[in-house]
Amino acid sequence: MEMNSVTIEDCGADNVAKRNALNSRPTPVGGAQPQTPNTDPSHREKSKPQLLYAINDNPPWYLCIFLAFQHYLTMIGAIVSIPFILTPALCMSDEDPNRGIIISTMIFVTGIVTYFQATWGVRLPIVQGGTISFLVPTLAILALPQWKCPAQAELDAMDEKMREELWQVRMRELSGAIAISALVQVVLGYTGLVGKILKYVTPLTIVPTVSLVGLTLFEHAADTAAKHWGIAVGTTGMLTLFSQIMSNVSIPVVAYRKGHGLEVRQFQLFRLFPVLLTIIIMWGLCGILTATNVFEPGHPSRTDVRLNVLTSAKWFYVPYPGQFGLPSITLSGVLGMLAGVLACTVESLSYYPTVSQMSGAQSPPLHAINRGIGTEGLGTVLAGLWGAGNGTNTFGENVGAIGVTKIGSRRVIQWAALIMLLQGVIGKFGAVFILIPDSVVGGIFCVMFGMIIAFGLSTLQYVDLRSARNLYIIGLSIFFPMVLCRWMQQHPGAINTGNETVDSTLSVLLGTTILVGGLLGCLLDNIIPGTPEERGLIDWADEMPLGDDNINDGSATDYDFPLGMDAIRRWKWTYYIPFMPTYKLQKQN
Repeated sequence: MEMNSVTIEDCGADNVAKRNALNSRPTPVGGAQPQTPNTDPSHREKSKPQLLYAINDNPPWYLCIFLAFQHYLTMIGAIVSIPFILTPALCMSDEDPNRGIIISTMIFVTGIVTYFQATWGVRLPIVQGGTISFLVPTLAILALPQWKCPAQAELDAMDEKMREELWQVRMRELSGAIAISALVQVVLGYTGLVGKILKYVTPLTIVPTVSLVGLTLFEHAADTAAKHWGIAVGTTGMLTLFSQIMSNVSIPVVAYRKGHGLEVRQFQLFRLFPVLLTIIIMWGLCGILTATNVFEPGHPSRTDVRLNVLTSAKWFYVPYPGQFGLPSITLSGVLGMLAGVLACTVESLSYYPTVSQMSGAQSPPLHAINRGIGTEGLGTVLAGLWGAGNGTNTFGENVGAIGVTKIGSRRVIQWAALIMLLQGVIGKFGAVFILIPDSVVGGIFCVMFGMIIAFGLSTLQYVDLRSARNLYIIGLSIFFPMVLCRWMQQHPGAINTGNETVDSTLSVLLGTTILVGGLLGCLLDNIIPGTPEERGLIDWADEMPLGDDNINDGSATDYDFPLGMDAIRRWKWTYYIPFMPTYKLQKQN
């Protein structure tokens, strides 16, 4: 960020001293690597002026709405991209209006979980929503012989009711798998087991687990972009231009400030909304090419190819649990989806220390970490029961938005959750995003999946890359799962033990790259001899303050519940509950 520019956070800023402090001190950005927080109280007091609004500050309600809508726009791009991969695997047609309902359901559940997480969960200003990590096991489950889509000729011969049952029975399978597997995350968090188990989850476990999410989905990005490579490449290029090259370019805007009247301010539009701008411009270009008939009727990049989805969508629709039928439960589905749950757990844990620093909060104590993971698990259970076809995870895009805007207020995220709830019940709104041309989405995929790969590989900064041991583990844990899982998906009947349940379970497990890669990396890193420095355990422990070393001394009041804390402190039994703010206080007495 340019030190002499004024960004969006200046809207409503009446305190000149705050603004001067903001411009005179270096501040973290969204991509900055977190450092071990300084728990000295005097240090925290000096850090807060870097933020216009810290975690416990409450901006005026009208400013909250604007800032909340900004967070909403930040996450909406990632949310709407998921159904473009999910719904074809469910055997839904491009013109099915129920695709809009699935998007609305995802947004609605995101609002519920985000509010509960920010208010009663980890209590950091984070957004919880749909995640790409669940798509890998989802595709592995739907690749089983019993779930593969019929041939196009058979689909054409089906009536509307049969087509609806075709995808709903698959959604029920996913719903049950997501809800049941997420109970593991609930137990890990609320019982405090997450700190003990993650002692074995090293950087060389995270690298293949996260990186393989993006690597596995490259074919879907290619198929979507291939609808029109010119539009796809243009989308990728424009997103690169806005998010990387022009990120520090400000545009003048006229704004009103109480007591000063109208004034011209510099607004960093390209840094705040690169994805949204890219989609709007390329979508508009496709609209022009459609209106001038450059794209022939029926071309997948035309903006009117799925117009009937919008016209047939309901104006208002409130998603509810079991809206697509009662979830079904199979062992293969639950175990396969568990891979996505574990990947999301590790990813969210890596965000907690970062967000605490960005929002001016104290370092998260163990009880807040436990509660955050448990609440995320509850959110994924709700997503499964509601029929979202996906789970929930911490949105990295919104973490970056806090670093850019320097607004870490918890209240802003709570308002954002309210906006999500309202938009989730407006059926037409969810249907609008289905109209985005596939080639535009394909261009976004190329960047999004690439960033997921890069996020996984960034964990290598903690390990010694000069070590032949580490290079061996990295290479094998990434390459072998891609080979094995690709072969498993091409030969769905390869495993034949005589028991259909065992066959299906092994097929899903061995066909899920993030599970095979994560387990292989974890196993090899824990059995092959190596020093703690070589394995990156020392630096990693500084970022993940879990276990008995993270003692709760009662000073981290940023993570206290909004209500009932006096009673909780009086009840000594709460000192033994892993998710209570008083957890482990007895060790100080």
